[in-house]
Amino acid sequence: MIRRHTLAGADNRRLAHLCGPLDEHLRRIEAALGVTLTRRQQQFRIDGAKAAVERAVLVLDALYAQAQLPIDEHRLERLLADDAPLGGAAAADDAPIVLHTRHAELSGRTPNQMKYLRQMLAHDITFGIGPAGTGKTFLAVACAVDALERQGVQRIVLTRPAVEAGERLGFLPGDLAQKVDPYLRPLYDALYDLMGFDRVGRAFEKGLIEIAPLAFMRGRTLNHAFVILDEAQNTTREQMKMFLTRIGYGSKCVVNGDTSQIDLPKGTDSGLIDAERVLRGVAGLGFTHFSAADVVRHPLVARIVEAYDAARDLEGRA
Repeated sequence: MIRRHTLAGADNRRLAHLCGPLDEHLRRIEAALGVTLTRRQQQFRIDGAKAAVERAVLVLDALYAQAQLPIDEHRLERLLADDAPLGGAAAADDAPIVLHTRHAELSGRTPNQMKYLRQMLAHDITFGIGPAGTGKTFLAVACAVDALERQGVQRIVLTRPAVEAGERLGFLPGDLAQKVDPYLRPLYDALYDLMGFDRVGRAFEKGLIEIAPLAFMRGRTLNHAFVILDEAQNTTREQMKMFLTRIGYGSKCVVNGDTSQIDLPKGTDSGLIDAERVLRGVAGLGFTHFSAADVVRHPLVARIVEAYDAARDLEGRA
């Protein structure tokens, strides 16, 4: 089957992003779908089996809808996956939300990541729940940096519970600040990636960014701040309630966690699981659930997550 598909009103910049350097994206579409692609300006000639040609048309349309910025290989791989949602329903949500940071411009790579960004913009409190590697922390920090750059908030507050994953905090060297620093390191890493080492250091000196263990949040009211609670699966019910009631005027709050990696003592309920149950119907809150399909680290990470999920399901049925 041969089909000619025209992207009406296409501009050269978006077409260049769609095709990739030296038409690399078109060659990857050919290899993945078993079609032959040639282009003359905004018209594409697609040759192959009927189902593959129709899939290629949907992929081209979805890529063009997201081509405001260069298309990275991870996003292309998602679109080429057999179960990737394409077509009319997806097209309505395809216009990417772009986060502007001094170090980079970012947007969601998967449908759930794009939903997560929209939830953070639309709600004062947003929950991101899912496995490691799905971008929960990084995108939340990127939203916070974007809000700070636009002066939408006056400061960023990052926190997480200092719960050991099999190790003992007391055996670490140094004072309290040095003991809790390893627990907050993923938050530092995200800031350094987005802002650069020097700018992060200056922001700390000016009080524009604060990182603290969750226990230090008690008794505070956080106004005009972008507040992120990471590793929220390791909060207790009482800690979660305490944290959520710290939010003041002009603030946004993001709560992230992976309910499959709870390090609380046996018999202690996770505050994240409890909050999802209790707050599900509360207006002004948003919930985004991630899965292995949203993992944007090494492809093996997604397969590892899927294997553990399958084993847990088998144990649950046993």
